[in-house]
Amino acid sequence: MSEGNPIRIFVSHAFEEDAEYLRVFEFLESNDRFFYLNCSKPENLPPTAGLELMKEELLKQIGEAEAVVVTLTSYMLRPDLVRFQLSAAEAQEKPVIVMESYGGAFDIPDEVKEKATQIIEWNERNMIDMIARHARLTETSRWEVIDFP
Repeated sequence: MSEGNPIRIFVSHAFEEDAEYLRVFEFLESNDRFFYLNCSKPENLPPTAGLELMKEELLKQIGEAEAVVVTLTSYMLRPDLVRFQLSAAEAQEKPVIVMESYGGAFDIPDEVKEKATQIIEWNERNMIDMIARHARLTETSRWEVIDFP
């Protein structure tokens, strides 16, 4: 992973940028050595907004990605679309990283847990490590440093 070869990620959405969708990118941007390309395009809502056209657009976006990140807010907004995104990721053999709800407000539904490659808490370091591990099979080999008084 480098600036010339960023990891391509898709973040679940219901064709709108909800708070958790934006938070994913805040976390990713907080590390200046993690390079990614956002393949999710919530602004690409088909003009007629029919369900089949939405699914076609989502398939295209997921197809470009190396990893799929799922937020629970997108699931709460449109469970039908997120179920489709999970199935599309599974069919295309993309790893699925599920974010616990921010602040632990919601439990992860069983149908989402079943499709998850990894379930993680909201933590910038953990998020980046899991995306790199599952998208490129790259280990970061970072160590925790604890200072004792």
